[in-house]
This record gives sequence, C-alpha cells and structure tokens, in this order.
Amino acid sequence: MNASHPSADTLRAALAAVLDGLPPRQAAQAVERLIANYRGATPTHAPVLRDRSDVAAYAAYRMPATFEAVRAALFALADAAPDWTPATHTDVGGGTGAASWAVAETWEGAARTTVLDWAEPALAIGQELARGVFDADWRRERIGAALRLPDTDLVTVSYVLNELTEADRTALVTEAARAARAVVIVEPGTPDGYERIIAARTLLIDAGFTVAAPCPHSGACPIVPGTDWCHFAARVSRSSLHRQVKGGSLPYEDEKYAYVAATRFPAGPATARVVRRPQIRKGQVLLDLCGPDGLARETVTKRHGPLYKQARDAEWGDAWPPADED
Repeated sequence: MNASHPSADTLRAALAAVLDGLPPRQAAQAVERLIANYRGATPTHAPVLRDRSDVAAYAAYRMPATFEAVRAALFALADAAPDWTPATHTDVGGGTGAASWAVAETWEGAARTTVLDWAEPALAIGQELARGVFDADWRRERIGAALRLPDTDLVTVSYVLNELTEADRTALVTEAARAARAVVIVEPGTPDGYERIIAARTLLIDAGFTVAAPCPHSGACPIVPGTDWCHFAARVSRSSLHRQVKGGSLPYEDEKYAYVAATRFPAGPATARVVRRPQIRKGQVLLDLCGPDGLARETVTKRHGPLYKQARDAEWGDAWPPADED
C-alpha cells in the first residue's frame, strides 16, 4: 500500500536522498559523461550505468523529466478511459522507475508494478527510491526480441525504443501488444522519436488496438513524412544539478516528448488535440489542432463567449474542446 502519494516533489526528495554524499562536481561530471553515450549506440546488454554513483547522478538528472513526460501521456489515457484503472503494470526498460512513479500518481498507486531492466544498479536504486511510496517488483531482464512479458493490464515503454535495433523494437512492441490491455510508449520529442512512435502506433493498430491519445483517431497520421513531427512539452523544474550541467538560470525547462497510448478496450479519444503552443493575440487565440479530418487552425475570439477563456487557458497537448465541467 502507498505510504505517501507519488508526486514530482516526493520524487525530488527521494532523489536528493540518494545523491546525499556524492560531491556535486562528481555528480555533474557523471551526468555529462552519461549524456554523451547513454542514449547512443551502446547495446542494452552492456549497461553504461555502471555503479551506484552513476545511477544516482543520472536518475537525479533525468527522472524528473521522464516522470513528467510519462505522466502527461498517462493523464491523456486516463482522460480517454476515465472508468478504467490498471490493476497490474509492467514497466519495460524502466531503469530507476520514473514511469512507475507516473503510473502510481495517475491511478493513486492502484497498479501492482513490475519493473524490468538490464542494469542492476538502476533496479537497486529504483527500489530504494520507491520504498514507502508504491509497491513494485524489480527484475533484471534483457530488453530485446527474446523478452516475454507477463499478461498485464498496462505496459509502459518510455525512452527505450531508441536504444534498440529496428527488429528488437518491432518484437518488443508486438510482445507488449500481446501481453497488455493498454500500451503507452514515450520517446524523445525529436523527428526520430516521432518516427519510432508512428512505427509503434502502426504495430499496435495492426494488433487490434485503438489509439486513445494523443491522436483523435486511429487512422493514418496526417503529417507528411519528413515535413514535421508530432510532439509535446512537459514543464520540469530544474534542480541545482541541471543548472550545473546545462548552465543558465531559468528555474524550469521543457521536456519535449512524443507518445502513443492505445487500448484493447473502449476509449474516448479527444475530439481534437492542440499540437502547437496556442498563439494568443488581441481578442483571439489561434489553435493548431489535429482532428478527425487532419490538421487545421481554429481561431477562437471573444465572440465565442466562454470558449474564448478556455482557449486562452489551453495548453499545448490539451484535448479540444475542453470537457464540459458543468
């Protein structure tokens, strides 16, 4: 059972505890080295996260951003399927468990989680971070074509596909579709990340899934390949470690991510999705939307009454129009 409600603040406090005693300069140097190669061509059977200090530093740097991105994707799934709550969850390639924290917050810790990863130091710190917050099993597994998943309500695959070969990506998504009732995949919000999401989306649809978010439909993506990419942004508070590594003084940064959430059960996707930052002009708001008929721009003015205020409050990634709160 949960001893505390998972949140960004709870996660930050837990990360500060595991960083305690690691000199700030050493943590920053570890992060800089890991950034250079952790998300590169290193095969998953040779983890770059070699020891506790590596994992602690990288977790402190990356977990808050991963948590916010996955949480946003899960909230979109929960909005599309408000009557569904996962009882079981498998976090594939979960490392220190950022996606599992997001699942525990989205459904208040209802899901029994299994975290699978190849890096034993990451699993150890993940277990330490989660202690007293949510229940999980932490298992060492090689993430690739040979992976077999337990039948489960929800599978999350966050920031993992870019570490795999195309064949392993296909095998993993196919296996997730076999095992789960809902699958949420998150990748970096880059053109390459978007392409991996679109490939995974196609595999899920071919396996009988329906897209619940972000798309308002399960048809072909209306973006012409190579001309643009669909992605979103999650606001992340910057830690002192972030400021050391990246410089600058802003108290936050935006984590760009792409995602797909798909289900085997009925879900109500958004009528349309805001796919760019809304442009607020004098007396009007310009919304770039993806809807059932493709991409379009909608102009909302004061003449639209209450909808105008809602448009001014709308954020990139929101469903549109907003759900009626009355």
